[in-house]
Amino acid sequence: MTLPAPTYNLVLLLDPQAEETTRAKLVADTRSAIEAQGELLRHDEWGERALAYPIDRKASAIYHLFQFHVADTALLDGLDRTLRIADEAIRFRIIKLAPGVPPAPDMTAGASARRAEGEAPATAPAAASTPTPDAAPADESTVAADSALAAETADAAEPATEVAVGDPS
Repeated sequence: MTLPAPTYNLVLLLDPQAEETTRAKLVADTRSAIEAQGELLRHDEWGERALAYPIDRKASAIYHLFQFHVADTALLDGLDRTLRIADEAIRFRIIKLAPGVPPAPDMTAGASARRAEGEAPATAPAAASTPTPDAAPADESTVAADSALAAETADAAEPATEVAVGDPS
């Protein structure tokens, strides 16, 4: 029995100050190379995001995630060479995923807009109820208890972390 082709993630950070046409050409060339020698599972454009630390005096980058299957590792070598040479690529990382790894989160703008409209993601904890300015509280002890609960919830939340992605050089 033949094993299925391994799944790879390519996270590509592009220079936001580079011309749009050159960035689009690099993304299109990467996508076509993957489709020619493998199977592209998904391509997500995460947009411009702040970097954890400045890279070449740049504080932000445009993130792209490519997830693909490939049996021949010659594609990986070709992508590595192409992206090392490209001036528009600030950093990139190709990672072989272990079997059973959950899918990447939906980081598109539409997903954040849905969360802003009130659709909570499936893994998000339920928010503590806080009184609205229009609603009249039953008594002062209820307001004090609700604000204390909100403060405890805010203190207990883990701080957000950023992950910097870079090429193996």
